[in-house]
Formats: sequence, structure tokens, C-alpha cells
Amino acid sequence: MATTAISIVGILNVTPDSFSDGGHFYNNIDKAAQRVKEMIAQGADSIDIGGESTRPGSQGVSVEEELRRVLPVIEIVRKELGERFPVSIDTYKASVAEAALEHGATTVNSLGGFTFDPTLATVIAKHKCSIVIYHIKGQPRTMQVGEIKYQDVIGDITQFFRAQIELGL
Repeated sequence: MATTAISIVGILNVTPDSFSDGGHFYNNIDKAAQRVKEMIAQGADSIDIGGESTRPGSQGVSVEEELRRVLPVIEIVRKELGERFPVSIDTYKASVAEAALEHGATTVNSLGGFTFDPTLATVIAKHKCSIVIYHIKGQPRTMQVGEIKYQDVIGDITQFFRAQIELGL
């Protein structure tokens, strides 16, 4: 009989335009820290921290701004929960992933995998960390503009993930 381990991931977006929390934790490290504690108390096995909204129509932010948002939260999680608690950084930028991993993140959660920044593969290899890759067609700013067309949705998505795996190897 096969068994499946279930892991609950608490999501903390520290952006002003998050579609999941409406920017509630943006620029408020105390609220962000309190929310992390609440998610742990509610059973979260890990925390995913994002500093750039990737909701449809969102605008990108600079590396510096994204780091300003996420690094203090990673540092608080590390201080409160220790080095072993799993923390992922939600970013597609290699330089943000690098800094987050150096500050204690353990996993990279990347929209589009290596599509937007192929150097992310080097960062993953250097840190020997895991990566979560999800599919996107287009970019967040434009992903729902016009009609999304696939010739073969299953085949196209399978091809996308195969290409990402090859880049990651």
C-alpha cells in the first residue's frame, strides 16, 4: 500500500498587491512575524515567503526591493524557529534566491522554473537545495491578456517540465 506524506505550507506574501492577503503584511515586520507564529500554531510544516506579487496583471519589482521585503522575514523565522525549520523563497530571480538561501531559506519556489532567469539553475546547484517549479504561459503582467492557446495542453505542459528538468540537471 502506497502512502503519501502531506505537508502544510504557510504562505506569507510581503507585497502591497498580494491577491491572497491584500497586502496586509507589507512593510510591517511585526505583523509578518505574528502571522508566521500563527501559521506554525495552526500546523504549518514550512513557510513560503514571497516579496513580489505574481498575480495576473502585476508589475515586477527590483531585486533590491524584493530583498528589502523578504530578508527581514527570513531572519525573523530563523531567529524564532531555528536553522532546521523549512523556509522557501518564492522568486524567479537568481540573485534574490541566492541572498535568501544565504540568509537561511532552504528551498526555492519559482514561478516558471528557470524560464525567466536561467542562472537560477546555477544557484540551486551551488546550494544543493530543492526547487518547486510551476508552469506559467507568458508573464504575470500579461498571462491573461488575450486567449491562452495550447495545441496539446498535456503535451505542452509535459514538454515545459521536461525542459525545466533538463536545465536543472
